[in-house]
Amino acid sequence: QVQLEESGGGLVQAGGSLRLSCVASGRTLLNSVMGWFRQAPGREREFVAAVTWGSQITSYADSVKDRFAISRDRVKNTGYLQMNKLKPEDTAVYYCAARRGSNRYTGVSAYDVWGRGTQVTVSS
Repeated sequence: QVQLEESGGGLVQAGGSLRLSCVASGRTLLNSVMGWFRQAPGREREFVAAVTWGSQITSYADSVKDRFAISRDRVKNTGYLQMNKLKPEDTAVYYCAARRGSNRYTGVSAYDVWGRGTQVTVSS
């Protein structure tokens, strides 16, 4: 079973950047998809981005397209979420998740392994 651990969250001013990391241990993520989700207080967890590990094909939520970039390092078994031009509405706990297969589903229930999350706070 794979375990996921996020890092890289913090406090940043609007317009700034952060890079989140998600280290996978226990098994390789080959033949898997890594997704990033976020959850703001009082709101449901929502899809942010996903990458198919083998092909590096990516998908993004409309709200972050052209600002965020998901990537992965196969050697380090680590995924990344580069977040640029951050806005106060990006404030949330960010989670990485994994699922077997190649489909980059956007639903929370499609992913069966989750990290504990990292807080991102964007001040105005």
